[in-house]
Amino acid sequence: MARVLVVGGGIAGDTLALLLGRAGWQVTVAEIAPDLRTGGQTVDLRGDSREVLARLGLLDEVLGRLVPQRGAAWIDRAGRPLATMPVEAFDGNGYVSKEELLREDLSRVLHEAAGPTVTHRFGETVDELTDTAHGVLARFRNAPAEEFDLVVGADGAHSRVRRLRFGPETSFRRPLGLAHAWFTLTETPSTPPLDGWFLTHNAPGRRSVEARPGHPGSQEVGLTFAATELPARRDRAARFALLDEVFADVGWRTAEFLAAARTAPDFALDTYDQIHLPRWHDGRVVLLGDSAWCASPLSGLGTALALRGAAELADALTSAATAGHPDHPAHPSDAFAAFEAALRPRTRAAQRLFPGRVRQAAPVTERGIRVNALLIRGLQSGPLRRTVGRLAARHGTDPASDHAQRQASRPSSGAGTRSASQASTRTRP
Repeated sequence: MARVLVVGGGIAGDTLALLLGRAGWQVTVAEIAPDLRTGGQTVDLRGDSREVLARLGLLDEVLGRLVPQRGAAWIDRAGRPLATMPVEAFDGNGYVSKEELLREDLSRVLHEAAGPTVTHRFGETVDELTDTAHGVLARFRNAPAEEFDLVVGADGAHSRVRRLRFGPETSFRRPLGLAHAWFTLTETPSTPPLDGWFLTHNAPGRRSVEARPGHPGSQEVGLTFAATELPARRDRAARFALLDEVFADVGWRTAEFLAAARTAPDFALDTYDQIHLPRWHDGRVVLLGDSAWCASPLSGLGTALALRGAAELADALTSAATAGHPDHPAHPSDAFAAFEAALRPRTRAAQRLFPGRVRQAAPVTERGIRVNALLIRGLQSGPLRRTVGRLAARHGTDPASDHAQRQASRPSSGAGTRSASQASTRTRP
């Protein structure tokens, strides 16, 4: 099992490529984007994320790229605060943690750490996967066909590998009822400053508008609204028209954000979905990351699961390869089964959103918005603050999240810590 094709050059795919490359495998990464993806918002370094990055020897480099932040604030349509949670809340384990960086910066660190046994092909994907006697023949969109010992689909919630090998997306997709647009806004002299705060304005009708610090001179913007289906990805005009219609009467800086979205090079729009598969592998093909288990950004665990999943898969493959006898080499399905056994408990826990989580992220009524603000203030006061703080310290979770609330009533699931997925956005209450 020397030659591996990884389809998808995101956090999960590049982490796996890095680990397998260091173990001596020949790894090809096919990424459909023309270059390393930019955009996305922030990911934090708690729990699984920190542990895997330390194992890779990349933690210090990542810590040098942190985004300075003061905390989170929930505001009304005029920009007046309804509730705040400073970064110091819960000893730095609050909604905005003390150690966060932009997803694109983490992605670049992982990508640049790849060694000489890893080859990246940008603007490339697979159109067909065919089993052979000892591997999988991959027919690429542009390059000549090649045979690999195994294929890993790490190409996101809309995975092409999953569709080719396991069936249509509709068989595994579970919509959560929300959609989210995100992009980077370049500041001008007239852009209102954030002063290090992650600001969220909730509007009735399950709508949310967010802005948070990015690289110097930029802000990361998010727009959340109720939807389970969207216009076709190629129909940008229809997508912008939908946003204009949904957010037409929303206050604060919404009109500014709608105008900026049209010129943002990293604009993206997708639904909040989960992916549920009974099995992540088939023959010599296996799925990794959101392709296999997307828990949605509402879980806050996407990047942590991507990093941990890549580490577990690399360990399982390496163990199987070294345990095989020359006359009876181990089959990758044995490694895939061990990988699934290790990750299933984590992914199941991440997908079990607390009842009312969607409504909490995007309240329906003005009363719901006020109740959310009251809850956020209450979490930070008196005995409740101490209880939630202990849970955050013990489990490395966001005390404002559904996961921390679940931990209060059951043993630790080991699901990892809060962090974002490809979209890397978080719409907390």
